[in-house]
Amino acid sequence: MNFKRLIFATFFIATSAISTWASGQNSFNINALGTATATGAAGPVVTTPEVRAELMAWAPDGVGPGKQVWLGLQLAHQPEWHTYWKNPGDSGLPTMLAWTLPAGVSAGEIAWPAPKKIPIGTLANYGYDNTVLLPVPLTVAPGFNAANLDVQLQATWLVCRKECIPQDGSFSLSVPVKSSTGMNSQAFTAAFAAAPQPLPTGGSSIEVEGQTLKVSLAGLPAALQGQTLALFPETGNVTQPAAPITQRWQGALWTAQMPLTAQRTDSPARMPLVVAFNEAAYRLDVPVKGAWPAPVAVVEVPPALEAALKANAAAGAAPVQAGASGAAPLGLLAALFGALLGGLILNLMPCVFPVLAIKVVGFVQVKNRSERVATGLAYSAGVVLSFLALGALLLGLRATGEQLGWGFQLQNPAVVAALAVLFTLMGLNLAGLFEFGNFLPSRLATLQAKNPTVNAFLTGVLATAIASPCTAPFMGASLGYAIGLPALQALAVFGAIGVGMALPFLAASVVPAVARALPRPGAWMVTFRQLMAFPMFATVAWLVWVLGQQSGIDGAGALLGLLVVMALAVWALTLPGRARPVIATLSIALGALAVWAVGPNVIKPLAVAAELPASPTASAATWQAWEPGRVDQLTAQGRSVFVDFTAAWCVTCQYNKKTTLSDESVLADLAGKNVALLRADWTRRDPAVTAALAQLGRSGVPVYVLYKPGRAPVILSEILSVDDVRAELARL
Repeated sequence: MNFKRLIFATFFIATSAISTWASGQNSFNINALGTATATGAAGPVVTTPEVRAELMAWAPDGVGPGKQVWLGLQLAHQPEWHTYWKNPGDSGLPTMLAWTLPAGVSAGEIAWPAPKKIPIGTLANYGYDNTVLLPVPLTVAPGFNAANLDVQLQATWLVCRKECIPQDGSFSLSVPVKSSTGMNSQAFTAAFAAAPQPLPTGGSSIEVEGQTLKVSLAGLPAALQGQTLALFPETGNVTQPAAPITQRWQGALWTAQMPLTAQRTDSPARMPLVVAFNEAAYRLDVPVKGAWPAPVAVVEVPPALEAALKANAAAGAAPVQAGASGAAPLGLLAALFGALLGGLILNLMPCVFPVLAIKVVGFVQVKNRSERVATGLAYSAGVVLSFLALGALLLGLRATGEQLGWGFQLQNPAVVAALAVLFTLMGLNLAGLFEFGNFLPSRLATLQAKNPTVNAFLTGVLATAIASPCTAPFMGASLGYAIGLPALQALAVFGAIGVGMALPFLAASVVPAVARALPRPGAWMVTFRQLMAFPMFATVAWLVWVLGQQSGIDGAGALLGLLVVMALAVWALTLPGRARPVIATLSIALGALAVWAVGPNVIKPLAVAAELPASPTASAATWQAWEPGRVDQLTAQGRSVFVDFTAAWCVTCQYNKKTTLSDESVLADLAGKNVALLRADWTRRDPAVTAALAQLGRSGVPVYVLYKPGRAPVILSEILSVDDVRAELARL
């Protein structure tokens, strides 16, 4: 099996990614719920991949009673990311600041700059992108005589693109009392200019008519007259942010109509409004006339998001594992034990079955105990080192900002195609079409024969390559926990998985009774070897199907064609006599032409389409496409939600889908409890799904989650059973 040397080379290259790590480890960590948290000693700056946050001060006349003293948190967003205004709109949360100040000094409210409207699909948010400063005035009492104003700030913000990441940071700053602090004057001056200027209410009013608010604003500056204005209500959950407003000017009076939201939770007597045009913004506190329609019940912050926001301040409500009562946060020892146990179970997963042929045939051929022990140790080293290399590559890529999880390599069509080629060659070899040694120089073939431990090591590498897309029971929580750990601790968890997977074969190598129980080498091995070619071909069929989910029917067809041409070339190279060079040359040329003609189709991404309807009126028995915020919308309506985080390359996912998730009794219970079914497809790389998995403390699939309104989400086992799912549904 010398061809397996290619796999070893692949993992050797992967380990070079470790050096990319250090640059991303000093500023923040991701905890078990996916929240970004500042690490290290508190200072004025906290940096995450999405936001650079800095605590600033402005005291042009020093610090003292009656003097202007301002603090502010400046958020510099990466492109496409945004945070939220005091009224975040359809979704989101405003930035929150908690100050710790010396006695005699108090902080006021944020002087919010005017926001911008940020459309998100059919919704709209109010917030900020690029760079924004949130200024806060300080009041200094008489008698304050310290040499420095020492400030501490605990800030929490929600940063979103298509996905949302709750983040927080601890800041500290020391402001000299006697001297001027004006280095940030330009930033504060810009923030003051962006803040809405107050206007007297005068003849302005808001009138409620049915499901519409009629706004009439008088006294606006003459420069605004005739212009189309942006309108931002400071009171949330009253109007529909995404709905267009109808506006017009009647002389100096500006009127607008705004539809009420069906999720309205407040009936205010006054509504502060911000109107803006270009860089100018104004604020009016307007009285409301008329009778409000009855509001809906108050909807609290979704439990999963609330838990993520509070996770860094205290040990909060982590997702509950099915069957557990108030699961405690996972510790390192528990993670290591779970990883070890998950690695043991990984040997029983269907995705690892094809490599069993190589292990059994190789083990039977070893005659004495010392060789068996050496073989077992070499195989174990191959498994453990491969898991460490793969873990290092994953963590290194995540440190550079990539949103990846366990099994990430099979999200790449090129990797899927390469594995299909490898397993086709291995299947042809097991079937007896050719021997790898015949294609190697005699010197290398002799070297291979004298070093069976090298083959055992590479068999371990191959076993890891096959097993890496799978997530066995107990592995999910350990892997999710490992993602947020420091480098060495995280690698220890990955290594524990490898130790668990290697243990059964290592034990068989060192226990003489196992060797005595195996049949003696003989003719049966030829038949067994040929029989084991078919699991390899079955794996190829599965990989082609996976590629079809990523590159479409053209990609899958192109890969099949290339595999046929490759088999032709391999067959031609085995021919005797003069026919070999002629036919081999033609077949290799045909292969090169095929790669040029149809090869690009293999790695061409399939256009993402909404394969499952996301209609809110869909039946509970109908699977809908998961999307960010969809769970919160459904739970806010009082519905429970079952989410299947899956991928085409995940064999366990497909097994559960064809068995438990297709069981009539399970589907009947889901429909009877009016449970919404969402499917989050991770076949192709999707940062939003990766972020959702991180919030659940997971980094791979399958993951099955039951969300119940007002309660923490429940995570079910990776291997679903009908009884377990029905038992959890019975608790609704």
